[in-house]
Amino acid sequence: MMTETKMHSPLTLVDSLMKQASDAQELYRTASQETVDYVVGKAAEKLTSHSMHLAKLAQKETGFGNAEDKNIKNLFASEILYNSIKDMPTVGIVEEIPEKKMLKIVAPLGVLVALIPSTNPTSTTIFKVLLALKTKNAIILSPHPRALQAIKETVSLFKEVLQACGLPIDLVQLLEEPTIEDTQKLMAHPDTDLILATGGKAMVRIAYSSGNPAIGVGPGNTPALLEKSADIAKAVDQIIRSKTFDYGTICASEQALVVEQSIKDAVISELKANHGYFLNQEESERLADFITTAEGGLNPRIIGQPAVKIAEMSGLSVPSDTKILVSEQTVIAKDNPYAREKLSPILAFYTVADAEEGIRFCQELLKIQGAGHTAVVHTKDDTFVREFGLAIPSARILVNTQAALGAIGGTTNLNPSLTLGCGSHGGGSTSENIHVAQLLNTHYIAYDVEK
Repeated sequence: MMTETKMHSPLTLVDSLMKQASDAQELYRTASQETVDYVVGKAAEKLTSHSMHLAKLAQKETGFGNAEDKNIKNLFASEILYNSIKDMPTVGIVEEIPEKKMLKIVAPLGVLVALIPSTNPTSTTIFKVLLALKTKNAIILSPHPRALQAIKETVSLFKEVLQACGLPIDLVQLLEEPTIEDTQKLMAHPDTDLILATGGKAMVRIAYSSGNPAIGVGPGNTPALLEKSADIAKAVDQIIRSKTFDYGTICASEQALVVEQSIKDAVISELKANHGYFLNQEESERLADFITTAEGGLNPRIIGQPAVKIAEMSGLSVPSDTKILVSEQTVIAKDNPYAREKLSPILAFYTVADAEEGIRFCQELLKIQGAGHTAVVHTKDDTFVREFGLAIPSARILVNTQAALGAIGGTTNLNPSLTLGCGSHGGGSTSENIHVAQLLNTHYIAYDVEK
């Protein structure tokens, strides 16, 4: 009688990556706080020293933005993030609460799957990997193909640090030939403990439907309301600095200005004085056709490009010192490309009768796109700040600051983060700036207090 022999199929690429990451994380799970802090410190130091190199790689490979600003984003993800987490306890019992007879314990989630966008490839990689190491998680990165080499180089630097520290290099894994199919398999894998989805709307939706826990970051569409008491010169300076930073690739950057009628002329004058070019109706229509593709999506040719280049590509002639392209608009609608995220130095300009109408305009813009993400108000009236904050469905309400760096914690005291939750408004699971707390399981020891 013949005995049936069971044949075992070889592991798929995804299964292999997951096993390597899981095995590495099991070893790292036992690491002390001292070990964790040491490796995170060494990693931050290493990535900081290679910041400009990675910035140049990312810009050259993707064609988006500029190396100087990408360097700032890399330093933000290494230095500034590190300084915010270096003293945080992330191992074992992290807090004793005697008045409540409780102890707080934290534990790693396990294996993270992280999507990395082409707009901020190296900085997002640095940010997510540093957080993973600080929280004793392994991480598998699925890179945007357009930024593969820059992300690969970033991962290799982390692996050098892990090896030098005597830790398993498989704590940081990379899908080196990324496909949509393999990315989906990673997100749906039974050993995936959390998905950090930064990318296009379609991939974020897939992340949330994967069957595994996910934190998704959708598109931004930040409106900026200039209330009549605003310091116009300061507001315009902040807006221009924000919109030109890495040529608009940070999803929190302003997409539309909403300006009270009483200060409209002064705002326009200030924008023009700071190299903002106001398109006439014909130019606005021509550029509108170039902003979107035939299918209605954002034209990738404009992403992260300077204003003058965008104008040239769309057949327009503008002064050589133009920093932003501004189009006066009256219609807020899904089919109006100016009312949506543009990821470039292009601004819509809406005029409203008063601040109350300004709030309604901001609400309508966020209904079209970017709900839950970010909104800005420029005003000297603290009472109005509160009114605006209570009315606007955004997790981040920024006051008198630039949106691009303010939302991520660069010019505000928000948690430094390159993954911005949008809450239920944006179809997400959290509204926080993703940081250490979101990558840990929290347990409590609670004693009886019954009298």
